[in-house]
Amino acid sequence: MAIDLTDYRATVQEQARIASLFSLIPASGKRALDIGARDGYLSVRLAERFESVIALDLERPVISHPRVTSIAGNVSRLDFQDRHFDVVLCAEVLEHLPAKLLVLACAEIARVARLAVIGVPFKEDPRCGRTTCQHCGSPNPPWGHVNNFDERTLRNLFPSLQWTTASYVGQMCARTNPLSTALLDYAGNPFGTYHQDEACVHCGERLGRPRPRTPMQRAATRVASVLNRGQAMFSRPRANWIHVLFTAPATPAS
Repeated sequence: MAIDLTDYRATVQEQARIASLFSLIPASGKRALDIGARDGYLSVRLAERFESVIALDLERPVISHPRVTSIAGNVSRLDFQDRHFDVVLCAEVLEHLPAKLLVLACAEIARVARLAVIGVPFKEDPRCGRTTCQHCGSPNPPWGHVNNFDERTLRNLFPSLQWTTASYVGQMCARTNPLSTALLDYAGNPFGTYHQDEACVHCGERLGRPRPRTPMQRAATRVASVLNRGQAMFSRPRANWIHVLFTAPATPAS
């Protein structure tokens, strides 16, 4: 069943994120690729600028627009020729990929793109807001984000492309520490992102709801919360997202 993202798309934070992405995208062109299209919102926005748009996701997106073609596919195996697209947009995708697939995906994006616009969380602390799977008992990063990104990481992932410009969006102060993390793991991570759609990154099952806590677990939760609040007083805010425009090097004339 398709997820209704209407309310989420209308939030101030999401509109700011989208505006940042599109500030890096040319005003016109022939072909664009939207990786991780989901409900097709960004694909349709791209169709306002490009003659044709491919909307790609693991399951074929349902999008009704004359210039948008929906396909099922895998970003680590793109069935397109080199430099086929004027722009490849890949946002809210790379943070979910296992390490081996991440390297392959970035190589494929670099291969098919003349310009690549990449959007990922910026210096995210994956210990904040994590959950405990009720099926396998393993701790999970929030939102299924298994990768962490900063400028150096992104440059290393796209060595064949030229870093052109970057945009930073939002503000985040969330930080934690090993002791608070251990205490919240012991308590079952009661304040994690259990409303997320992403399944457990270890067993693939739905996370389930956190179990009732024992008195000792409640005490551990209180101590971890006090430590985190104290740490937040000394944490410098950082951007929530980083968006980067990469450019493929010009091909020498034959």
